[in-house]
Amino acid sequence: MEMQHKLRPVMFVGTSSDVGKSVITAGFCRIFKQDGYAPAPFKAQNMSLNSYATPEGLEIGRAQAVQAEAAGIPCHTDMNPVLLKPTTDKTSQVILNGKSIGNQTAKEYFMSGDRSALFEEVKLAYARLASRYHPIVMEGAGSISELNLKARDITNMRMAIAAGAATYLITDIDRGGIFASLYGTMQLLEPEEKACIKGIIINKFRGDANLFLEGKKIIEDLCGLPVIGILPYFRDIHIEEEDAVALQQKRRNAVKGKVNIAVVLLGRMSNFTDFDRLDKDQRLNLYYTDTENGIAEADIIILPGSKNTIGDLIELKNNGLAAAIVNSHKAGKTVVGICGGYQMMGEMISDPLQVESSMGELAGLGILPVQTVLLADKTTRQCTFTYRDYPEQCKGYEIHMGETKLSGLKEHLNLSIATEGAANSTARLADGQTDGYYVSGKCWGSYLHGILDNAVVINELVAPYTDEKVESTDYQSFREQQYDKLADLLRANLDIERVYQHLKA
Repeated sequence: MEMQHKLRPVMFVGTSSDVGKSVITAGFCRIFKQDGYAPAPFKAQNMSLNSYATPEGLEIGRAQAVQAEAAGIPCHTDMNPVLLKPTTDKTSQVILNGKSIGNQTAKEYFMSGDRSALFEEVKLAYARLASRYHPIVMEGAGSISELNLKARDITNMRMAIAAGAATYLITDIDRGGIFASLYGTMQLLEPEEKACIKGIIINKFRGDANLFLEGKKIIEDLCGLPVIGILPYFRDIHIEEEDAVALQQKRRNAVKGKVNIAVVLLGRMSNFTDFDRLDKDQRLNLYYTDTENGIAEADIIILPGSKNTIGDLIELKNNGLAAAIVNSHKAGKTVVGICGGYQMMGEMISDPLQVESSMGELAGLGILPVQTVLLADKTTRQCTFTYRDYPEQCKGYEIHMGETKLSGLKEHLNLSIATEGAANSTARLADGQTDGYYVSGKCWGSYLHGILDNAVVINELVAPYTDEKVESTDYQSFREQQYDKLADLLRANLDIERVYQHLKA
């Protein structure tokens, strides 16, 4: 392969949302890295409650961080210049180039003109990225043929045309109806848009793909495009997913013979990727629940992050889950909270600036002796830390808009857990600051996303329920192996050489 040939960008779009674009994009990032190129991912606009902190302390979609990891490079805001984080059914926080620029309603954001100013920001980010890496591996968003949204699109075909990207249309055969969706999608594109599309990828095929050869030819004849491959439905390759559909497919019930860990299913749950490692632990049964019975059957209850902590806490109080969590704590079961869940476990959450809610303050669950004030400024950073008194170096990241202090310190507002409660902190950061509040191995809270990726933390969490320990293996090595397995799967089932021909044209 001629390494000196600079490749044009490639883009993966879908006939609908959740067709597997994020994972396929990650796979191609790994393929190009393996083949000696210097790829980087790019998604102009992402809507997700799963986000990540860049090394510079800025915020992007988690999927682009995963894709950057597959490409073997640090993540950067240029890879995802616009991130929308829904706070209510009608409102989202808008993150531009890694920083919040405030909340907007869907009407304000999606219906205001053609968003040309925002598109200029997106193109600038793309240009900066393309000056440092090639090929740029781009991901679209949702369906590319939504006629009522196309004029304001900054993510799909408008971006593909601006970048001159060789574009591949992905469809999910597991859902059914792919003949109509593929043909209809192509018919609704403008000639300039159609010219970008170089091929079709059929994803999530169950069974023998040779049985679909007739269907493949029909699709090629209907759409006038080659089907460059049929990807099998797989369960043995573990790549983080950020879409809500992935969350809906998680387990929902306790099982016998395992340590049962219940993640409380919040309406605005953020960063459910915090629990991916627990989900792969053979000792454990991780499940998500929004029922009192689901809480009662768990050995360990985890309150996850939330993009609307007050709103989700109100819902927990209204549906009986708050009382069920408190009762489980009183019964001696383990209750821990991450980020927004940590805030909920305290005595009070105040929102004087109405960052999340018009409600001034709301009593928490009262499990931890802390109080939280929501602030306009967001803390976003990657962290190296030690957990309690253990010597192992751990990794995580913070993304939150609150400041949590010990209760009873109102007369000393400048005093935080870091100065007054270091002995009760959950973690000590590399810079000497402390994080969270720790009562015991059965009751603690932390702002650190990714804290449960670390074996030392997991082992203490489950120690009351099993003598078996997980080895302190390098989780990063496991992730690297998964990217290589994904690349192998794509190479075995797609015409990669044809893709290279398109990118060299």
